Amino acid sequence: MTERSVLLVPHTGRHSNLAAASTAAALLDAAGITVRVLAPEDPTPIDEDPILGRFPQFPHHASAARGCELVLVLGGDGTFLRAADLAYQVDLPVLGINLGHVGFLAEWESDSLEEAIRRVIDRDYRVEDRMTLQVTVRGADGEVSGRNWALNEVSVENTNRRGVLDATLEIDGEPVSSFGCDGVLVSTPTGSTAYAFSAGGPVLWPELDAILVVPNNAHALFAKPLVVSPQSRVAIESNSDTSPALAIMDGFRDLHMPPGSRVEVARGERPVRWVRLDESTFTERLVQKFRLPVVGWRGPQAGSTPGYPQP
Repeated sequence: MTERSVLLVPHTGRHSNLAAASTAAALLDAAGITVRVLAPEDPTPIDEDPILGRFPQFPHHASAARGCELVLVLGGDGTFLRAADLAYQVDLPVLGINLGHVGFLAEWESDSLEEAIRRVIDRDYRVEDRMTLQVTVRGADGEVSGRNWALNEVSVENTNRRGVLDATLEIDGEPVSSFGCDGVLVSTPTGSTAYAFSAGGPVLWPELDAILVVPNNAHALFAKPLVVSPQSRVAIESNSDTSPALAIMDGFRDLHMPPGSRVEVARGERPVRWVRLDESTFTERLVQKFRLPVVGWRGPQAGSTPGYPQP
């Protein structure tokens, strides 16, 4: 029988988080599943924990997840994105249990932790693909200076907070508009509820194949969010006399952009494999996470088909 193993990625900032991670590790270990723990910057809380301290710790590197069945995240969206970075590199599914605040990327909440672990032990889950972005930065000479990827978004940001980034937006090889701005966001549907949403972009259902472009605080008459084809290629060029910029992927990976450089964004060839434990809809999650008011909703009439008018 093939040995089963899980990479546990806990957020260790609170005592309750450590307790949840200890519970998860103990349940997996009791079921005969090998547990690896991703080492945080300060490993002291894990080292001192009587349960977590028994398991081997691995640095943030693809080798930490290689050979595992899945990556299990206990934390908020930031922790999930860092864990997804490892899962993506070795093409593993990732499961998030929310221990943070909104936790939009997590599948379940902390009060369902033990049930979630049982489902992992029983292999009672399914995996769906989430679209990613491939990001390429080219210098003023056209040569590639860096490549990376994103699950949520790439944010092209001005490094000089006292001025603006002078940029030109291009879609499929054609210029759309030039403007001064704080930056430009290019997002997947998954990332539409994150930074792009805060910058004024629309919410996209994750089943939708599309790329979202959101200028951030642009000084222009035409600076509205755009939803373009998943086959489109989006580019942002910085003027040669503007400030240096950064292309920041998912809030923690970045590529430097000297003045006159260009960032090109296209659909990624590899998706992130997302563990689902139930059949709840994105609409349910949206209402729950954003605490949207739905008082007064009556729902479809008995015998009708939800979402469709009756003849």
